[in-house]
Amino acid sequence: MKIGIGLPNQVRGTRPTVIPAWASRAEQAGFSTLGTVGRVAYPGVMDTVALAAAAATTTSIGLLSGIMLGPVWPPVLLATETAAIDAVSGGRLTLGMGVGVRPDDFVVDGLGMAARGRRFDQDLDVYRDVWRGEPVGGGPNPAVPPEAREIPLLFGGAVPASFERVARRGAGYIGGSVPAPMVAPAFDAVRAAWATAGREGSPHLVALAYFALGDTEQGHANVWDYYQSTGDEVARLITDGMASGPGRVKDAVAAFADIGADELILNPAVGDPDEIDRLADIVL
Repeated sequence: MKIGIGLPNQVRGTRPTVIPAWASRAEQAGFSTLGTVGRVAYPGVMDTVALAAAAATTTSIGLLSGIMLGPVWPPVLLATETAAIDAVSGGRLTLGMGVGVRPDDFVVDGLGMAARGRRFDQDLDVYRDVWRGEPVGGGPNPAVPPEAREIPLLFGGAVPASFERVARRGAGYIGGSVPAPMVAPAFDAVRAAWATAGREGSPHLVALAYFALGDTEQGHANVWDYYQSTGDEVARLITDGMASGPGRVKDAVAAFADIGADELILNPAVGDPDEIDRLADIVL
């Protein structure tokens, strides 16, 4: 199982100037992938901006949005933005995407929560057309350069439609930031949907977990702050599941490996760049 690390782009209070240096340091440490957390209505750095900064300051590490909220964006704009990030990175971007669950993230007029799953499936066709160089806006021009490619897609979500979306349109699946035993049924459902669809090979399965190794008290507070809008039960589950200390990090790695994750992205709960080396000493 590969081990990646998240960027602190949605850790409250983290200075945006940390992100480029964090990306470079994580690559030097040997992590497989840099991940982002995607939200709009939170005082962080948008995942597209964080990924662009990482693309410009690294040369080999993978880039993954985990997860980007597709239906909050006009689809042509999102496809164009992500194609540019992928081009800057030299083709290292994978998009982990979902439909979103928090109403306050849907800030664009006409792009609300209603029918967002159906709209997202339609948007996927738009992304493909843009990435293939189809003209946009009713004129003769594409929105991407000729070397643009179809960016690999992973999907998140915990309902059958999410698993079927992986089987129909995706390269794999991203689990939620919950303990491995809670992610295992979703992994199994994705594998089953993949087989039913007649797909060759197997879906790429990515797990997410939070960690804090320095100021663990602040880490717990930050995770709670981020998830409290989803309700106390969910916020407590994810906060209590944060890997605080080397032993719990090792336990999380073993647990996700046991359920068949291909990659685990450990997301920082604090924005201290020294967390990169602390984590690398444990897992790499």
